[in-house]
Amino acid sequence: MAFDRRKTVLFSAAIALRLLLFIAFPSLPDLLTGRVEISTPVTSFKRLQEGLFLYTHNVSPYDGGVYHQAPLLLSLFSLLPEHSAHPLATAILYIVVDILSAHAVMQIAETGESGSSRLFTSPRKDLKWDSIDIGAAYLFNPFTIATCIARPTSVFTNCAILYATAKAARGNTLTSVFALALASYLSLYPVLLFPPLLLLCYDRLLRNNKSTEKLGSVWRFASTVTVKYVAAIGSLLFISYTITDASWEFLASTYGVQLLLPDLTPNVGLWWYFFIEMFDSFREFFLGVFWLHLASYVGGLTVRLRTQPLFVVTTLLGIFAIFKPYPSISDTSLYLALLPLYRHVFPLMRYTFFAVATLLYATLLGPAFYHLWIYAGSGNANFFYAITLVWSLGLSVIVGDSLFAVLRDEWEVERPEMKGKEVKRI
Repeated sequence: MAFDRRKTVLFSAAIALRLLLFIAFPSLPDLLTGRVEISTPVTSFKRLQEGLFLYTHNVSPYDGGVYHQAPLLLSLFSLLPEHSAHPLATAILYIVVDILSAHAVMQIAETGESGSSRLFTSPRKDLKWDSIDIGAAYLFNPFTIATCIARPTSVFTNCAILYATAKAARGNTLTSVFALALASYLSLYPVLLFPPLLLLCYDRLLRNNKSTEKLGSVWRFASTVTVKYVAAIGSLLFISYTITDASWEFLASTYGVQLLLPDLTPNVGLWWYFFIEMFDSFREFFLGVFWLHLASYVGGLTVRLRTQPLFVVTTLLGIFAIFKPYPSISDTSLYLALLPLYRHVFPLMRYTFFAVATLLYATLLGPAFYHLWIYAGSGNANFFYAITLVWSLGLSVIVGDSLFAVLRDEWEVERPEMKGKEVKRI
């Protein structure tokens, strides 16, 4: 009962804080919605409202080149009261999604998968925070709160990814596959999480006393799960085809935009400025290079860290927050939601202060540099792009340092005589 009371208090406090911000500061949501650090062309709430207006007036929302989000989001928001007249209904929806995301993070923490997987058990696994602490770290993260108030549609993708991970960590294959299919349908890039989540689910089923004879080899299991995953995505796409008056137009507007990057609105990522300066003759080549770079991490991390698939998922989310085409602080909040699960390797990290200071520096100066460029006219695009490079540097240091810490933790298990000794790269 004590645990339930703590969870109730946590969720109540998080709900109260968000409702207070929505009600006491009615202009804050629109202010944050316009921030390029939070809203991107593929997640913007303003663009969702424009698409919803066209959709409810029987006009294709994909004609004007403004709306680049999934059709099912239009169906969902069309069920809500009109936002301009009843903004609290939309606010409640986003608050509920935040609570569901926190619940999924807590479920992942309760499995203990981060400290003890099927193939590896850390000697430091007892050094951890409980699920309530991890849920609180997510719900009261300023990036999470700002994202909720700004209402980008990336919160739905984040929630689906967290539930896919939580269900995989519990061995619930079907639910995990459907949640990942929903996340992939909404934002495309979660497709890259399929290999580590598949291994995570397979390992958990074996730990749950499922025999290898019943599950089959990992390749047989993978083929079965892949068929389910493709079927789930196909079903979502067919439903979208149905609700858009039997048109596949949404495919190019939703997924083609992310693949081909036609909208170069500034964001906290690395792509927009590079492709503004790019000669058109080289554009296709470098689009392929950038996407190959993003996808190349999946295979290497999954193979090298086969013993810890949950950490592969966590690291990939950090990489996506840096290198995906349209990142925002929502992606960073998702990565930071799972990182506290690895409290036991924090003492092995070397550059924590530098990384945190860099992120704080970029968080404070990013809006200032954007203002100097867009509003004051005393700067140029280099001002804002420079601070986004600093932001990416801070995230890169955290991702790289946590990866070092986990590998060092594994190494000390393999070679106990090296515990506590300094490691130098040659």
